[in-house]
Amino acid sequence: MNSETAVIQKFLGAFIVALASALVLSGPVAATPAKEAPWLPEAAAYRLTLFLGNLEPLPWDDVGTAWAEPYRGSEFSVGALAWLDGNSDIGPAPLLDAITREDRQAVFAEATRLIARRIDEELDRAVMADDPARAQQAVRTARELYRSFADGIAAADPDASRRIGLAWLELNSSTGSAGVLGAGATPASRKTMEAAREVISLYLAENYLVDDFAPRRTLSALPETVVLSGRTIEVPPSLPPGFDIFDQDPLPRLVLNFEEQGIDETDLPLVAYGDMLFDSAQIFGNPAQGLGVACSTCHNRSDVNQRLFIPGASHQPGAIDVDGAFFNPIFNDRRDDPIDIPSLRGLRFTGPYGRDGRFASLRDFTRNVIVNEFGGDEPTPFMLDALLAYMLEFDFLPNSMLTPDGQLTEAAPEAAQRGEAIFNTPFAALGDRSCSSCHVPDTNFLDRQAHDIGSVALAYDGARTGAMDTPTLLGTVYTAPYFHDGSLPTLAAVVDWFDESKSLGLTGAERADLTAYLETVGAADEPYEAFDAENTAFRLAFSELTTFASTLDTLLPQRDAKHILLLTDTVAADLSADASTMSNLAARPEVYALAQRLAEVGDAVRTDDWVAAETSWTAFKSEADAIEERAF
Repeated sequence: MNSETAVIQKFLGAFIVALASALVLSGPVAATPAKEAPWLPEAAAYRLTLFLGNLEPLPWDDVGTAWAEPYRGSEFSVGALAWLDGNSDIGPAPLLDAITREDRQAVFAEATRLIARRIDEELDRAVMADDPARAQQAVRTARELYRSFADGIAAADPDASRRIGLAWLELNSSTGSAGVLGAGATPASRKTMEAAREVISLYLAENYLVDDFAPRRTLSALPETVVLSGRTIEVPPSLPPGFDIFDQDPLPRLVLNFEEQGIDETDLPLVAYGDMLFDSAQIFGNPAQGLGVACSTCHNRSDVNQRLFIPGASHQPGAIDVDGAFFNPIFNDRRDDPIDIPSLRGLRFTGPYGRDGRFASLRDFTRNVIVNEFGGDEPTPFMLDALLAYMLEFDFLPNSMLTPDGQLTEAAPEAAQRGEAIFNTPFAALGDRSCSSCHVPDTNFLDRQAHDIGSVALAYDGARTGAMDTPTLLGTVYTAPYFHDGSLPTLAAVVDWFDESKSLGLTGAERADLTAYLETVGAADEPYEAFDAENTAFRLAFSELTTFASTLDTLLPQRDAKHILLLTDTVAADLSADASTMSNLAARPEVYALAQRLAEVGDAVRTDDWVAAETSWTAFKSEADAIEERAF
């Protein structure tokens, strides 16, 4: 058995695990996204085609690549076209012709028919197989291909979804078994297999193998009969294969000004509520909200999530186009211009805000992110107050090789000491300015201005669009790559770029020393969270979530239903989702019950039963205290 066949056999188990995780998350969407099972090559290409086909302008080169190459992170070594060539008698010529012609509707139709035909092809193999192992593998492959359509059918035609689900179960159970060493062998039930297969194939014929599909304004896996009915169906938002919106590993250390002074966040309800909002997908609109995307998704622990990647919106990990077509079509600038995610450390020192410094006010910048970039409702003044109160507590990482006024200490290496002199040296090619003229050491290596250094390609002749806000150099060792578009992979590459583009005339040794200086300034004593057997990631999450909930002590007496419900919906869902990561399995049911207790607070508030809400909140606090030591 080859490795890719083995991967197929892993799919069903992974799918069941993903489904079980999803069932826990009933109710409000959690900001903790669930990992999904791998995709078969042609199914992945189809889902990528749907996703890319809804972007404006449509990235046709990416559509072609989706079929020609494995999706990012794929467990398969070949793309869909090569996979089809080696595993199917179905040719992709009509689809490739439609891609060449850049005919969106034709690409949708041909890709949809191709997947439906592939399902039928595998079902033929299952029914005709002469041994149970071959039949079972064909059924697994067919079912994984059906996954391409499953969410559309479930959303639009739940009765059919249940019928087809039962048909898959019947297929699985009727393929027979070779037993163990010949013992316990059972024959296949051909009649049962054919009947179950007919349920699936008839539905495919009526909905995914039609000669002419209705014009699609939005490409989706909705059944054709439902589209023709004119009913409005909301398909849950999804990201295409190859996405990654999970927390980076190792987890960046979060440094908060009040914590360093020994102040407990539970004594700062406005800060704690802002901390919750920073982790809440509820403040955004769809699709971000439905996908569990929050502020912390990109700015992980106030830093940069260097693994974040969304096909069609990211050109590389750690970058995102926030004004493209996906998150908020009305804010689409129709330019393919993803930017490297900036760190938010030391935010109170780093204004103006935005890569080009277009927002003087952090409040205006934050509102723009919520409403314009991610399509959320207008935040209340309290929400903006809380978010700012929290974010203004973000501090830089401590660095024992640097004094508070930006000078190197004796702990710094000799190369960095030499590089410091170069950093402060005026260069004629820079107009008799030095590196430190913009990255001023005693103001956190900032000048709070925007400069055009020639790193941005001009949009048109005479454009003055190249000025970018001066970034701090603090903590930069952990925020690679560099420049607004992440075009330079290392700090050494940054030094080389300046030396070459500005004709500074540095020797190789001087470049090395200047790089050593930047690496020293950008270093930190403890950049990442340290975990062990009991000090787990879940324990950290549990502490944060119960701290978020502590703001109910302030909100409940005020009868502030709007902000209470935002909190309970967010925290209860996240507590349930995070419980699945616990290493202490025995305590997991208690955490699920605790999440339910918080949900009961929200349920009571919705019915204006404030006595019940207070009772559930009191019980939550008592139960949280009781299980805190076991929550790891």
